[in-house]
Amino acid sequence: MRFYISPVIYLMTLLYVIPGSAQEFRNPFNFPILLSGNFGELRNNHFHAGIDFKTQGVEGKPIYAVEEGYVSRISVGPFGYGHALYLTHPNGLTTVYGHIQKYSPAIAAYVREQQYEAESFQVNLYPDENLFPVQKGDLIAYAGNTGSSGGPHLHFEVRDTETEEVLDPIPYYKSSIKDTRAPKIQGLMIYPVEGRGMVNRENKKLELKPVTDKNGTISLNNQIEAWGDITVAVKSYDYMDNTANIYGVKSILLQVDGDTIFKSYIDRFALNESRYMNSFIDYEEWKDNRSFFMKSFIEPGNKLRFLKAVSRGIISIQEEKEYKLVYTLTDDYGNEAVLRFTITGKEYPIAAPETTDRHYFHWKSDNQFGAKGIRLFLPRYNLYDDIYFKYTVKEDSTGLAATHILHDKTVPLHTGAQLSIRLQTDTLKNKKQYGIVRLQNGRASWVGGDYRNGWIDTDIRDFGAYSIRQDTRPPVITPINKEKWSANKEILFRVSDNLSGLKSYRGEIDGKFVLFELDGKKGAISFTPAKNEITPGIHTLRFVAEDACGNTAEYEEQIRW
Repeated sequence: MRFYISPVIYLMTLLYVIPGSAQEFRNPFNFPILLSGNFGELRNNHFHAGIDFKTQGVEGKPIYAVEEGYVSRISVGPFGYGHALYLTHPNGLTTVYGHIQKYSPAIAAYVREQQYEAESFQVNLYPDENLFPVQKGDLIAYAGNTGSSGGPHLHFEVRDTETEEVLDPIPYYKSSIKDTRAPKIQGLMIYPVEGRGMVNRENKKLELKPVTDKNGTISLNNQIEAWGDITVAVKSYDYMDNTANIYGVKSILLQVDGDTIFKSYIDRFALNESRYMNSFIDYEEWKDNRSFFMKSFIEPGNKLRFLKAVSRGIISIQEEKEYKLVYTLTDDYGNEAVLRFTITGKEYPIAAPETTDRHYFHWKSDNQFGAKGIRLFLPRYNLYDDIYFKYTVKEDSTGLAATHILHDKTVPLHTGAQLSIRLQTDTLKNKKQYGIVRLQNGRASWVGGDYRNGWIDTDIRDFGAYSIRQDTRPPVITPINKEKWSANKEILFRVSDNLSGLKSYRGEIDGKFVLFELDGKKGAISFTPAKNEITPGIHTLRFVAEDACGNTAEYEEQIRW
């Protein structure tokens, strides 16, 4: 069967990529553009929603509005985009600037005023469109490293204002970015469909390493035999001129005997679709080996709209002949990497799926499981494909609960499941101090939950090993460079917690709220007073921190300013 797109539909697809695509945006900086990340890159549980501008390795570079418009949203928080700014433009687009160090003076004054009014560092503000109008080239902020950033850069997004879908920003900077380098194909994975196919006489996936000769031709030196239904995945990264960074590929095309059976072309997506990335990749390979293999088949529960396939991309090997496969991977600039390989059809018996002591979970149905001390409810559409669920348990007579192991393979969940575990020992008066934890590599990660008649109920986003722990210890508040607070005009703490994590904090000077800012990466909390906010003399400093279980710690001291 051929994967056919009419010329008219194909032309319309090319023409309607993004609103206003004929117009290029201004560079947000006054130096040449280099990117450290591109649109659609594969990240932990999501696709990268924008591009990352390099800032020459430092913070504080001025950021300028890329087009006229107005400030429509300002968000401040310790994680995610950190300090972020949203500009809405008359061309139907909104641009987003993330990981900002600080805002331009007028915006910064407004944000600080709103933070004091809310008595909260974390705010999400929607100014009136007449409050902060901007012209193309106006100073709006300074680049930084706030939030979950891994280093100084500007995260930049283009969104459709009406739908809030994110669009690839590179078409707006096509002439400003040089890219003559093609993607590189680094790996190939071949999968037998469980119970319906075999690869090299086995019912397990096969990983292969392509080689590149001196002429740049990519090939495989492996003999591949298969029978029944199989699928494939590819590992690849893209590259750009003048940088050593790696990027995601724009387009993947897979052909079998000249017919296109799969195509991926990522130019836009809705933010609530981003977690489907876990179905687009070999999730187990990512979690276990930190390696991204992109599937060239579509699982039934994967709703990504930029994926197209014939028969969901499943390849049926039903004849003893050679099947010719061609991968073509392309970047934003049309640079291509091509891999040609052959799969030989060879008939042999197909192994049945392992079903002993397993429970069949259907991706499209509600699924429930119960055993001694555990209840699991998985709402429909949370799996991307059917599985044979495996449950095991490790009893622990000395613990608060047994360790319950949900499934024996790494399988992603889309929105999550409801998990309940029963306490074996229930002695705490404060029931909020109980919580479910996920056990992984010798560490307990707090998930939390609510107490209910001897049970703890919570939501989980992954299968794995779960049990119950208690957190009765308050956070630890540590003053940093206390002797220099007055001279540096900054009060600095580090707050840590043994298990459940910091939930909230509050700082006061002489009984009045003052704005402490949280750096989520470092656990550092700092207060830099505005001019005359603290007068010279002796003052009472009070700082309170609370963890997710309600345990509180307090630091109080007389300070000289």
